[in-house]
Amino acid sequence: MFEVSPLLAIGVGAVAVGLTAAVLIVWRDLGPMARLSAPQRVALVVALAGGVLAFGLKLTVIETLTHASRDRLAPTLTEIEPAAEADGGIETGRPVWEALPSEAPAPAGNPTTPAKVALGRALFFDPALSRDGTLTCASCHDLERAGGADGRPTARGIDGRIGPRNTPTVYDAAFQARLFWDGRARSLEEQALGPIVNPIEMGADLTVVVERLKARADQVAGFAAAFGPEAPIDARRIAEALAAFERTLITADAPFDRFVRGEPSALTAQQIRGMSLFETVGCIVCHAGPGFSRASLLAPEKGSSAFRLFPSLSSDYTEKYRLTEDLGAAGGGRAGLWRVPSLRNVALTGPWFHNGSVDDLSEAVRIMATVQAGRVVTDGKVETRVAWSPETRRLTRRTPRPLAEAEVADIVAFLKALTSDRLAIEAARSARAEGM
Repeated sequence: MFEVSPLLAIGVGAVAVGLTAAVLIVWRDLGPMARLSAPQRVALVVALAGGVLAFGLKLTVIETLTHASRDRLAPTLTEIEPAAEADGGIETGRPVWEALPSEAPAPAGNPTTPAKVALGRALFFDPALSRDGTLTCASCHDLERAGGADGRPTARGIDGRIGPRNTPTVYDAAFQARLFWDGRARSLEEQALGPIVNPIEMGADLTVVVERLKARADQVAGFAAAFGPEAPIDARRIAEALAAFERTLITADAPFDRFVRGEPSALTAQQIRGMSLFETVGCIVCHAGPGFSRASLLAPEKGSSAFRLFPSLSSDYTEKYRLTEDLGAAGGGRAGLWRVPSLRNVALTGPWFHNGSVDDLSEAVRIMATVQAGRVVTDGKVETRVAWSPETRRLTRRTPRPLAEAEVADIVAFLKALTSDRLAIEAARSARAEGM
């Protein structure tokens, strides 16, 4: 229902008074003095009242448009959550930090069972899945030393072939809504067979792999236990078993997880500073939720906002680290389109980025702060940047916010707090064994 505003009510009253005054003045004063006839008096009343009526019409139009604008904007304004509101001295409207769940959801068509997990584990370490029997899934996804990756810049596959992209970790991949660097797979089941048949990874023929497995009593027994004695061994069940096993590779035991579950001493003062910077610098915009990835099922949009342009801002880093030689899911342009990777166990999964070109985590933070968050990493003064746009024929001026090296160190310290305690112990043990 339309509400009459005070301004409109006053305006209507003013118009009524103005019209009444015009009639009385003309009829009682001006008319007799000028000896005007009745038609002449009416004409004069209309002339004098015209200005009053015009004022009233303008006021009505203005108020009507203003009211309509308020109605149109009201839903938008009420849907926007304040960035930070004071409530008893505590800021609200900021991200809520959550620990990683200890179990991953399984699709209805592939429920997780102990027998299926056991079969998937056996297949994960079985060289029969590669063309010449020299590689396993674990060859690139080392579950002990490299945080579920391989520690190389890019993957090394069959016949020593070097792939174009860095090996993503298999740990916590069960929470990802998109898999592979370009996000082309939407489930572990869809992803599982890709490396097996890729000619520069495991290079196998699935028909040959199936026949190999059928010829082995241990694998026949494993498939029977997982899927039933009448179920055939085939590529679909290989994928389902591998996916079931990978859904058990969860690392919810990082210091960060212990901290948000109520153990204040789990993080150092430096790591807490880094946690705060992770928010304020904007890292959390892309690396959101307990999976620290917008491509995660645990992200606010449940993985529907999985991709980002990278690098999104121009920088010397682009050429130095060859960041645009591969554009990922982008069909062209100046920047690649990539699935947002998880930062879980990131301190163990270097070298970093899709091409593995950066082997220092601090440098990786500098790059992201520069090309994604628009910061300038410096301990000095930041100069105003002036740029000319030939399209708009205008100059733009921008003074980027600085990020000090000490703040970079704080963010790195926080990222290290995302490392599973168990994986950290296993990686240290493996390093000691290699050093003997």
